[in-house]
Amino acid sequence: MLFWDMVSGVYDLFERLYNRKCYDGTGARVAQEIDRDDNVLECACGTGSITVHMAPVCKSLRATDFSSGMLRKCRKNTKRFDNVRLCKANIMELKCRDEVFDKVVAGNVIHLLDDPCKALDELLRVCKKGGKVIIPTYINMGNDGSEFLVKLFDFCGANFTKQFNMESYKRFFAENGYKAEFDLVEGRMPCAIAIITKE
Repeated sequence: MLFWDMVSGVYDLFERLYNRKCYDGTGARVAQEIDRDDNVLECACGTGSITVHMAPVCKSLRATDFSSGMLRKCRKNTKRFDNVRLCKANIMELKCRDEVFDKVVAGNVIHLLDDPCKALDELLRVCKKGGKVIIPTYINMGNDGSEFLVKLFDFCGANFTKQFNMESYKRFFAENGYKAEFDLVEGRMPCAIAIITKE
């Protein structure tokens, strides 16, 4: 069983006890980038913490995750929305045509991937020209709170492959040829949001 399947039932509770301001604030900030007529793809939707903020402000939302447990929790959290469709998917190999979605969102996942650039290329592939790829990612500020959370998740099996601070997060995109703008959602462990507009 995947680590994310095992923690899906308590994930929201843990995040809100530890990092509520950022956890809820990230979804609200991402929703500001979504327009009423947008068809949105969300990868690594988890329990739906960002999904529930986007669903009320978009035309349609396909929320995907690799974890069946997370999808079950997301289904429960989004059942009041009739424009949300859930399905299991691998962010590294999306089974979608090119340039289908107006906005593509992948929250708190690229630091867990062995090949994050392959995932970003997939997100850009399915995004329409002029659309946006939005990538919120927790960053390690080097304080006791951030260090504790990273160590706890690593110990439990989350397997962080990368740890970013704000500077290294910006450098990651620049060095790999992605032009992005950035915002920061404050919290005990803040979330940096990279926004790439597809040219």
